[in-house]
Amino acid sequence: MPTRTNPLHLNRLQLKTLTLLQELARLDEYSRPGDEPGSVVIRPPDPHGDHFHLGDAVVAMRDASGLRNPAVWVALERKGLIRSMYPNEAVLTSRGLGYTTGLRETILHQSSP
Repeated sequence: MPTRTNPLHLNRLQLKTLTLLQELARLDEYSRPGDEPGSVVIRPPDPHGDHFHLGDAVVAMRDASGLRNPAVWVALERKGLIRSMYPNEAVLTSRGLGYTTGLRETILHQSSP
């Protein structure tokens, strides 16, 4: 039987936020290893304007509103994907790191060479 898409029934804003946290976990300037095995501590950027840069990708602010929404962090924590220290940090759990959101290519706009 194929793996179910979005088994935790995250809404669109939660999926976008988790996607961004996963991307931030890949970038040393926003992350560090967590105390729990497989976890990463994330310090979200303080975006302003209508977009911000994550590595070589550009993210529209409309796709990043969940980074400053405490209800989104509560929902992600309740589902075991993060441990919230809102608004300063989030610990992305191994479950959160491995969760497939399917939105990476949609919200992370890569610059062309």
